[in-house]
Amino acid sequence: MSKTRIVLPIEGMSCASCAITVQEALGDAGGVSHAAVNYATGKAAVDYDDAETHVAALIQTVRAAGYDCGKASVTFAVDQLHYAPSVVPLEQALRRVPGVIRAAANQATETVTVDYVPGATTAQELEHAVAQAGFRVAEPIAAEDPLERERLARRREVRTLGGKLIVAAVVTVISMAGSMLLMTGDADGTLRHVDLLGRLLMPLALWLQEAVAGRVVLDPDWIRVGLAVLTLPVIVWSGQQFYRGTWSGLKHRTADMNTLIGVGTGAAYVYSLLATFAPRLFTAAGRPADVYYESVSAIIALILLGRLLEARAKGRTSEAIRRLAGLRPRTAHVVRDGREVELAVEAVVPGDMVIVKPGEKIPVDGIVTEGASAVDESMLTGEPMPAPKKIGDEVIGATVNTTGSVTFRATRVGKDSALGQIVQLVEDAQATKAPIQRLADRVAGVFVPIVIAIAIAAFVAWFDFGPEPALVFSTVALVTVLIIACPCALGLATPTAILVGTGKAAEHGILIRSGEALDRLSAVRTVLLDKTGTITEGRPSVTHIVTAKRPDGTPLSPGEVLKWAASAEQRSEHPLALAVLKAAKDRQVDLLPVEKFAAMEGRGVRGTVDRRIVEVISLRHARERSLELGTLGADADRLAAQGRTPVIVVVNNTVNAVIAIADPIKPTAKDAIASLKRMGVAVVMVSGDSKRGAEAVAKDVGIEEIIAEVLPSQKGDLVKKLQRQGKHVAMVGDGLNDAPALAQADVGIAIGTGTDIAMEASDVTLIRGDLRGVVAALQLARRTMRTIKLNLFWAFIYNVIGIPVAAGVLYPFFHLLLSPVLASAAMAWSSLSVVLNSLTLRRFKPAWA
Repeated sequence: MSKTRIVLPIEGMSCASCAITVQEALGDAGGVSHAAVNYATGKAAVDYDDAETHVAALIQTVRAAGYDCGKASVTFAVDQLHYAPSVVPLEQALRRVPGVIRAAANQATETVTVDYVPGATTAQELEHAVAQAGFRVAEPIAAEDPLERERLARRREVRTLGGKLIVAAVVTVISMAGSMLLMTGDADGTLRHVDLLGRLLMPLALWLQEAVAGRVVLDPDWIRVGLAVLTLPVIVWSGQQFYRGTWSGLKHRTADMNTLIGVGTGAAYVYSLLATFAPRLFTAAGRPADVYYESVSAIIALILLGRLLEARAKGRTSEAIRRLAGLRPRTAHVVRDGREVELAVEAVVPGDMVIVKPGEKIPVDGIVTEGASAVDESMLTGEPMPAPKKIGDEVIGATVNTTGSVTFRATRVGKDSALGQIVQLVEDAQATKAPIQRLADRVAGVFVPIVIAIAIAAFVAWFDFGPEPALVFSTVALVTVLIIACPCALGLATPTAILVGTGKAAEHGILIRSGEALDRLSAVRTVLLDKTGTITEGRPSVTHIVTAKRPDGTPLSPGEVLKWAASAEQRSEHPLALAVLKAAKDRQVDLLPVEKFAAMEGRGVRGTVDRRIVEVISLRHARERSLELGTLGADADRLAAQGRTPVIVVVNNTVNAVIAIADPIKPTAKDAIASLKRMGVAVVMVSGDSKRGAEAVAKDVGIEEIIAEVLPSQKGDLVKKLQRQGKHVAMVGDGLNDAPALAQADVGIAIGTGTDIAMEASDVTLIRGDLRGVVAALQLARRTMRTIKLNLFWAFIYNVIGIPVAAGVLYPFFHLLLSPVLASAAMAWSSLSVVLNSLTLRRFKPAWA
């Protein structure tokens, strides 16, 4: 089974119910193991087996549910395609690329047209597929930038909604004036006098009547006809998407927000037409029936206003992604065929030689092959000082070359680059849902049918038990209930907050893998901190070498001890081993070959060097074996008490020396730990070092609880022990030997290095290596979850209160009914308020000590 994930842009969704419909359709499709649809982003994340289904089938499933999937097309030339015996292998190779919907080759024009899902594939993948089929593209493929496509689509949406809103608003103002002229002639018993909006507008209506009295002769029947004609453009153009959505829902046997708006405004307009052209159906006691043309126009105008503001606000929720992607330069200077050419950055492939001049951004990741410079990597590492780069050093795309000119060989481009991975991680997180969203999804799944049932019940109750004209009262109650109900707020409550929260986290160098990780992070009350590389810099160095004496009483030389120790350590990647090797290199000690090398977990290393068995082990392990330390034991204890790590050099079972290694504490560690304590978080330091050495470091940074001399495999058991005590635990480590504990913890937080950002065992990655990132992550997670809960509270309470009021529960007590116009304004505000509340997360700033 080959499991593939694809993110599909879904078009036509108008509310949370739409998202649930698409999610259920995709989840039930053959070959799909999991599907999650995010209404806020308009995207569906689908995990499927590409041996059982393919992208085109998934898109067909979306269309069968009544919605559509966004796609893009690219046409490119292929050399010598005219002479190929068949284009089928080429088309098949392209269709196998993840995200490709259709591929059609034309031998006559030597071109290929590919339809693909934006963001799901890259130009490099298409070119590679062409090469695998035995062909070559004539020019680099210029695939459409998905983020730019999304930005332009959002702009078109805002422009279209703005035009429709203007038409609806102008018609609303004119029809409101006409309706006020009709209101003044009504008797006090009509609906207009118990309608809340009607009561508010009555003084203005009386003033308008007086202003035109004696100047213009107005026939109420012709006013109604004029309003009917005037409202028609609003129905046909401004509100067409609601009626199309309603019709599509009926065809596919689904109901969503469009159904509520379409049925509600449609019923009001049809009733008003009947009251205008067949008034006898509604005339009671010689009194003409009310018409609600202005309500139809106002409802559509207010809903369009809400969607316009919502679209603009949702556009701001994804600014963080666009800002990250915008760090990448658009062009690169590449050496092709012996000369320097300027290409689009998408056209750079691994192996290209790229030239970067002073002041330019580095376009892709690579290895310097010529020249030297200093590179500003603050966007990744947070370090304000430019890092020196020479031949053999790695450079990262989107960082800034400050001084010299360098040439480097491209190694990772596009999605594989460090920046591409960051953007992908954030996008993946934004496509997920937090567990708290499940309740909202369940409610949204049955919301529209329940609302329609309540609306019908309200209609029947008013028709049977309401005052005359009963049909008028019951129709307005039906319309008001349908209009005020809003599943959109439920659907936007969680994803908009996650969208803004994860984006804001990325701006602070914090990559949160999913909405579920964000939820768990907010509940953390205990943080385990690994010492080396987390509290300390992770760049240990040798500070002392205390040697034993030979049988003749003369001490061994430090150089001789280093020769044995470094020779044994040369195959180890442990930070302490690297410190010993660096000390040997600095002292120009020649290393000897090592044989039968073995790493002893948490204890040290052993190897055969020049027919001698050499071991470099921990002080604890030396004492466990009862090795004769002599005076070196006291020296080792003294050095450990100073916060250094003593390692014992043993040759042929004889202790030769103690090498003390120190790792400086990060400058911000103490402030970060103080901040965690103020937040009510218990901080525990975990270390494989001796207890004395761990206590010295803990004292410097203000940690009281220490667990020392812990093997890497025991860290996971330690996390389990705390979890059994009911604690929500976060483990913070450098990812080298902490993977079991990171995976076991409720939240694993990996300290990255700016490029090592895809640590599979972690839920959160701090790409800047600053321990204050843990504080910021916890603060942001807690604030995001508070925002989500507040959003859900208002979304639920709005519907719980609004729907009964719309049905008329206030009428027996206050003789008041809610106007459909006010209902539409409330509905528009409910969705907008949720988005605006989520946007307050953009103002988040970490509170340091």
